[in-house]
Amino acid sequence: MAYLLLIVGFALLIKGADFFVEGASKIAQALHVSPLLIGLTIVAFGTSSPEATVSIVAALEENAGVAIGNVVGSNIFNITFVVGLTAILNPLKVANETIRKEIPFTLLASTALLILISDIHLQSLSANFITRSDGLIFLLFFAVFLYYIFEVARHSRDQLMKESVTAEKPSWGKNILFTIGGLAAIIFGGDLTVNNAIDIAYSFGMSETLVGLTIVAIGTSLPELITSITAAIKKQSEIALGNIVGSNIFNILFVLGAASVISPLAVDPKIFIDVVLMMILTIVLLIFSRTNSRIGKFEGIFLAVSYIVYMTYIIMRN
Repeated sequence: MAYLLLIVGFALLIKGADFFVEGASKIAQALHVSPLLIGLTIVAFGTSSPEATVSIVAALEENAGVAIGNVVGSNIFNITFVVGLTAILNPLKVANETIRKEIPFTLLASTALLILISDIHLQSLSANFITRSDGLIFLLFFAVFLYYIFEVARHSRDQLMKESVTAEKPSWGKNILFTIGGLAAIIFGGDLTVNNAIDIAYSFGMSETLVGLTIVAIGTSLPELITSITAAIKKQSEIALGNIVGSNIFNILFVLGAASVISPLAVDPKIFIDVVLMMILTIVLLIFSRTNSRIGKFEGIFLAVSYIVYMTYIIMRN
């Protein structure tokens, strides 16, 4: 039964992503907002809802290892495998705003997490937590990011309206239905996929820690993977990259922020290495993005292989 539900989950993810990207991109055109901004907000926050659900529920159940590991593992998966596979299928064009502001903001969020964890390591072991005040700092950074997004959206809308010509009247009902229905299918499909993949993994004798670092992190990132691949195939590379960058910012600042405000999160010392690696990979992504303002197939292969190497390290470490 678990195998059948796993297949159903994948089917919902794939078809849901197809509808979601179609609806979101049409709404962007109708509102005279750039696809990149839709990718950074509606698509990114929507596809990150599985991470938010898993981490917040884990915080409520005082399972901090899952809450933190899910966010860091998902972000590493997004930067390496999702960007890599998407670029292999169709090279990603990178907007100047993404190079100068969005990716650096992702790096800033990662740095904030590293500083808080470093501060924790300098204290006594009894204080080894991401506290509620730390969570409020994350949420404050997230509010700053949202303000930036709204300002960019306003300027982008004014510019696009100046450049726009008479266009076909959008079908609002259909596009909203596609977007909401597609998102619902992505979330439900992701939930089915993760739960049944975990059941199958346990049946093969995998440890709980290993399942959390691999299947849960990868499973909650499946919406980003499927959505970005679908966007790339549809030649909507701005939505594809905006989805990944926006998701990573959302995961660190909102998901970890909300989770730690709900319940202080105990930090496993091993996660320090993973956070440092996440920062290094973000810098690599920024360097690749600055090369002719695109991420090509060679860079995509490098990033995808990097994730395979990371997975090997995780399995050996645990």
